[in-house]
Amino acid sequence: MFAKIKEAILKLFGKKKNSEEYKMPADLSPAEQKQIRAIMDQAKRDEDVPHSTQDSIPFQRMFPDGICRVTDRYYTKTIQFQDINYQLAQQEDQTAIFEEWCSFLNFFDSSIRFELSFMNMATDASNFEKMIRIPFRKDNFNSVRSEYSTMLKRQLTQGNNGLTKTKYLTFGIEADSMKQAKPRLTHIETDLLNNFRKLGVRTNVMSGKERLCLMNSMFHMGETDKFIFDWRWLINSGLSVKDFIAPTCFAFPKSRVFQMGGMYGSMSYLQITASDLSDQMLKDFLDMESSQILTMHIQSVDQNKAIKTIKRTITELDRSKIEEQKKAVRYGYDMDIIPSDLATYGKDAKALLKELQSQNERMFLLTFLVMNTGRTEPSDIVNNG
Repeated sequence: MFAKIKEAILKLFGKKKNSEEYKMPADLSPAEQKQIRAIMDQAKRDEDVPHSTQDSIPFQRMFPDGICRVTDRYYTKTIQFQDINYQLAQQEDQTAIFEEWCSFLNFFDSSIRFELSFMNMATDASNFEKMIRIPFRKDNFNSVRSEYSTMLKRQLTQGNNGLTKTKYLTFGIEADSMKQAKPRLTHIETDLLNNFRKLGVRTNVMSGKERLCLMNSMFHMGETDKFIFDWRWLINSGLSVKDFIAPTCFAFPKSRVFQMGGMYGSMSYLQITASDLSDQMLKDFLDMESSQILTMHIQSVDQNKAIKTIKRTITELDRSKIEEQKKAVRYGYDMDIIPSDLATYGKDAKALLKELQSQNERMFLLTFLVMNTGRTEPSDIVNNG
């Protein structure tokens, strides 16, 4: 019996991988066919499970120009950007910066996914010193440049707890091939750089090697070894870029705790139900003197879909309001007294609909994630807020 089942499985493996499409041999009993289907289903599930640390890194290929093929149809690029002095700016300057930032976000239509990453990591300070060093020129202001560079270097060594804080924008599109994706990504990149320039923000479009170096620093937190890599090493070696950045291991002992090499980490998400947010919230997160990564995954909703969604929400709120008024009539109290949540959400929904229809605003879906790391496994994790 075992030999017969084994022979049937080998034949089926050479055909189709979907167990629902298998044509079972006629000489098998229903019990044997059920057993074979269970084996094939398990094999298919095992195909989707990463079998190495390299398999756990979720992209397919990195190109030297900085384009990353994440899946068969999804391509991304990354821009590193610097801070601007928003908190200390005058009120009118803050208003101007905020309006430019709103225009910046409205640039992203529903075909572009993007992610803002804020990384507080213990990294090589010498590399950061090179970034802030002001090169000399053939004029009479080199003494000023030297003094300013010294001041920046002194601030770097004070109060940062050995952390380097960097910020990135990663954007991606869907395309059938690299040939289709590259010109579209280049066009989006040019527009983004112009928008950053309007905000007065310094930027750097990251090459493939720079993106790999960034991933290496994330996968090897707390390690001091420098990232060494050359594209020529991939030729005839049989290696991929993942072999140069992968940690020694990945382990997921708990639902929210994982091990990455010699470090432990935990992921938390932030659930926000407020109608608006203070610009102080993100600053408070970034001011924490701990090794952490904040990511804001943002997806613009198609304008027509967004308007339909808000209209459905308003209809549901009005229906709930009518139900509450009917209940008030039945129990003999004032029908104008309705739960405050209904009144507040109804007002906010109508205001949002007006902005979408008349002010060309966009609706975004936001996933806010916080990753904390440490040398020891956390014994307790605060519940998501």
